[in-house]
Parts: sequence; C-alpha cells; structure tokens
Amino acid sequence: MTSKITFLGTGTSLGVPMIACQCPICHSSDKKDKRLRSSVLIEIEGRNILIDAGPDFRWQMLRSKTLHLDGILITHEHKDHTAGLDDVRAFNWLNNTPCHVYAEERVLKSLRQEFAYAFSESKYPGLPEVILNEIDDHPFAIEGIQIIPIRVMHHRLPVFGFRIGDFTYITDANYIPKEEYYKIYGSKVLVINGLRPEPHISHFSLPQALEMIEVLKPERAYITHISHQLGFHRTVNDSLPPGVELAYDGLQIEIR
Repeated sequence: MTSKITFLGTGTSLGVPMIACQCPICHSSDKKDKRLRSSVLIEIEGRNILIDAGPDFRWQMLRSKTLHLDGILITHEHKDHTAGLDDVRAFNWLNNTPCHVYAEERVLKSLRQEFAYAFSESKYPGLPEVILNEIDDHPFAIEGIQIIPIRVMHHRLPVFGFRIGDFTYITDANYIPKEEYYKIYGSKVLVINGLRPEPHISHFSLPQALEMIEVLKPERAYITHISHQLGFHRTVNDSLPPGVELAYDGLQIEIR
C-alpha cells in the first residue's frame, strides 16, 4: 500500500514570514523559508485525507490542486488548525457532497461555536455543509483507511496526533505519554513539531524533537510547525542527524 504525503504548510501559528518582522529569516529569498500554517495531505488508495484546515486552507488546496477530500482530521481547536473550514464550500458544490470532519468531543463543541452559522437550524443558502464525526483514542476508519489517534499534550491541552499506515503525524505537542509510544513504534515516517532551538511552554524545541525521534526510532523523520526563530532552512537542515530533515511547504514524500 503506497501513500503520498504532501506538506501543505510547515509553519507555526504566525507563519513565516511573520507580519511586520524584520528578521533575516522572514526576509529570506529561499522559498523553503516561506511557511504557511501546518497541514498535511495524505493520498492513499485513491482517498484524500487532510490533517488540519487552518487559515491558509484555501491557498493550500489551490496550490496542491486538490480536487476532493474524503475526510479532515482536526488535531485540536486552535485557530491555526481550524480557521479555514468555511472554504470546504467549494468541495461541497463541485463534488455535491458534505465534508466529513473528525475530532474529539471538546473540539467538535468548539467548531459548533466558531462556525455556528453552518450548524443553525435555518441555514443561509451557500453555507458550508459539514458532518461532524466524534472520535476518541480508539482506531477508526475513513473510507476503509484506518486512523489511529495518538494522545499528546500541548502544554495542558490534550491534542491528537494521528497514525495512518506507516505515517505518523504529531504537531503542537511538548509531551507524548510513554503509554502512547507503542502506537508510533515501527513508523516508516514520523513528522513531529520542532518550533525553535530554545524550550517553549507548549511545543517541542528542535533538541527535544530530536530526542523523541531517537526514542521512537522511525526510518525517517521530518520536523514541522517551524517558527522563524529556528533559523534558515538550509543551515538548520544541514545540521540535522542522518534520517532527519526539516519539512518545507510543498515537500512530497512516498511511503511504500
């Protein structure tokens, strides 16, 4: 079973460049230093599964030429992971089908509040058609594709990472309980957040992410949810150990 992973965005909540910032990274001419908010598209057995739909969702769908979505997994309720959901309207119209969103109960409650107009009893014409599906820490399936939720912590906020086949994706975390490790072991590819060199209250720093990679031992690992504080892509990427790379927007990988 082959899957193709497209990194739609690899930046932190503020993106890179950050508004009004005058640092050298934000003014870099290297396209790998331009980062939209974090999101990935998994194409597997003809199905398209998206993880997170942040404020850059519309442009990410256009840039990746995505024509349909079979499901959207939401890691948690923060705006940089949910704000683009209104734009599923285009898929509703063109594919004549509602969009299925999968998240835990707390996150679904937040979505109902944030997009209340989409769930009102008297809906205005043309609003997004979204079906909310509640998940917990048990495996579930989207169109026959098994999804394994992985509980991680974003400071004090419980967040889900996800494993799909041999691909594991963990963003916005600074702690992975040891009892969740078994869900990750054996991954061919692990994507994990590494915000900056210094410690952060709610994200793994790059050194902490590298420590987790050493513990979890995937065949390959990629760092995502990167801020301008991490440095230039080329410089940081060249410093990483074998088998570990900085992800960048538009990067595509295949897992066989």
